[in-house]
Amino acid sequence: MLFAHLKRHLKIRRMRLRGLAGAAEEFLLAATAQNLRRLAKLAPA
Repeated sequence: MLFAHLKRHLKIRRMRLRGLAGAAEEFLLAATAQNLRRLAKLAPA
């Protein structure tokens, strides 16, 4: 579900960085952004 959310809602259709290390870094950044968004929704206003 989370990977599908990254692809559909954050428009991560393909990796822009080259190589396995670049793709891993890009996916890590996208997952971090997604986790920060989820954390912001859980935090009290």
